[in-house]
Amino acid sequence: MIGIHTPETAGEHKIDQVRRKVKDNHMDYPIVVDNAGKNWNAWDNRFWPCTYLIDKKGNVRYRWDGELNWNEVKGEAIMRKKIEELLAEKE
Repeated sequence: MIGIHTPETAGEHKIDQVRRKVKDNHMDYPIVVDNAGKNWNAWDNRFWPCTYLIDKKGNVRYRWDGELNWNEVKGEAIMRKKIEELLAEKE
């Protein structure tokens, strides 16, 4: 898992604040700070958050725009199932 933080407000550009939030939320995976929004634009994101599942060959196989569990949608369960399917695939 890799996180990409693209700030929306001036305060979100401050790396010390980002580090504190990462620690406070027990995020133990790498997080890229994309202050210029280059990744956001390269991936053509329009929603926050946006989740991508990438297979063993580096291909984007699934994408989820927005909150995973918004309005009782079971997005987290759906994506966890997709992760298991991708992990089970032979290379």
